[in-house]
Amino acid sequence: MTNALTLSHDQAEAYDTITELLRGVGVDLDEGSLRPPQQSKLALAAVLGKAGSGKTLLLAELVKALEAAGVDLVSGDYEGKRRKDRRTLAILAPTNKAASVLRMRGVPATTIHRIIYTPVYDPEYERIAEWLLGNGDKPEIEGLTEEALARAQAFYQVHKSVPGALAAAGLRGSDFITGWKRRDEPLDIGFVDEASMLDDRQFDDLKEIFPTLVLFGDPAQLAPVNQSGSMVFDAMPAPAKLELSRVHRQDADSPILDLAHALADPALGFEDFERMVEDTAKRDDRVVWGQRVEVDLMARSPVLVWRNATRIRLINAFRQVHGAPEDALLEGEPLICDGIELPLKHRKKRLDLEARGLIKGAQVIYLGPGRKPGFSRLHVIGAEDPRVSAASIVKVEKPDEEEPFIPYAARMGATFLHGAAVTIHKAQGSQWENVQVFAPDLYAAARMGRVEAGQPLWKRLAYVAITRASERLYWVVRNRLARPSHPLGTEDLVAAPVALTLEAQEEGAA
Repeated sequence: MTNALTLSHDQAEAYDTITELLRGVGVDLDEGSLRPPQQSKLALAAVLGKAGSGKTLLLAELVKALEAAGVDLVSGDYEGKRRKDRRTLAILAPTNKAASVLRMRGVPATTIHRIIYTPVYDPEYERIAEWLLGNGDKPEIEGLTEEALARAQAFYQVHKSVPGALAAAGLRGSDFITGWKRRDEPLDIGFVDEASMLDDRQFDDLKEIFPTLVLFGDPAQLAPVNQSGSMVFDAMPAPAKLELSRVHRQDADSPILDLAHALADPALGFEDFERMVEDTAKRDDRVVWGQRVEVDLMARSPVLVWRNATRIRLINAFRQVHGAPEDALLEGEPLICDGIELPLKHRKKRLDLEARGLIKGAQVIYLGPGRKPGFSRLHVIGAEDPRVSAASIVKVEKPDEEEPFIPYAARMGATFLHGAAVTIHKAQGSQWENVQVFAPDLYAAARMGRVEAGQPLWKRLAYVAITRASERLYWVVRNRLARPSHPLGTEDLVAAPVALTLEAQEEGAA
């Protein structure tokens, strides 16, 4: 097998097992041949491994092989006309941030929500989409010049996004998307990354949509809050669970992964682990023994905590040290979407906002007030088209106060909490270059002696928190906050190559 040259032994075994599963549903990766979909029962597998075990590399290799065999990639923005013999693959993640991590590695991922709810295109502009996908001749559209269509084609060839290509031609989303609908027909093959974050309801939705489903997950992470300590792949039969045990380190080795995997030692206590972190920090600058929380980092990567009271205290300290007024947000303040509060009759607007990335848990940067009362201009981290204007309800929680302070409040719309600090549970599926872990909270968990799924809770918390860092880990040991070296701003935020103007969005939202 050619992939044996690039994959380790356990990865190659998993690759072969999934290849056999796909052959059974009519997709032969060895021969590069496809049969029309005909299966009746669910084909299910899970690839499980800790951080650094090569799950993403294996997923990417399988995607390449499926594309080479002629399987079409389905995104959340446009699917094209159905053909009876067409075979498709969708690569999914539970959150925008998790999907963007895959996209940065060259894997065209989308969110589960964007697959469950699909856009309805105006028939006139659907002809452009079909042409971009290679399923028709170049259309003639009133009001669109040859130059505009050329811009759309050039954009699509690079970014593979139909909405982005249409925006490059000078169209707004409200021109070509007439609404959103829940998918009423199944798809074909689905790959799901960060599967440890799935709850039973999401898993059931995916099994309805995909007759062939491969999950990629880390069993050492924290289970979803409403899952009683279990993950959806725990109940799968052993032959369907493929374990990756070898750790594939970065070229220059990874002290962060070394620390994460050291937590598997049952004899390791919290004090021993902290000594290990301190010793690592002395010899490698990718691990920092922090005497205080670095406030400059909090604007783009939240401090990870266990206790809610710690989260609220750090958020208020961040705002105070930046001189933020109590009745307004500063441009550049980080927010976390806490859901969308809209009545049922506004279902279409809810779907519009969710499709733009404003789903629960999305990380957002405040860009300033919108032109309409109650609107905020926002940058959605990890979204393909990140600039959004939305009716907003922003809640800033206060220490020792039951009710949050609300600097901005539309009557209904997207709700936000402050994002300078988040709980480790909510951080799952995300990754940042620099991550600060608030160690006093983990010490408190260790002192309480709590256990989850047979392992000390502090170890699960520490593992998840540490593995959120891709470049540098800050292990903060004291309850102190540094002063900012510069004021908050938004100059570092890069918009998508072509984004709808915020003013146009507000006009459409009216």
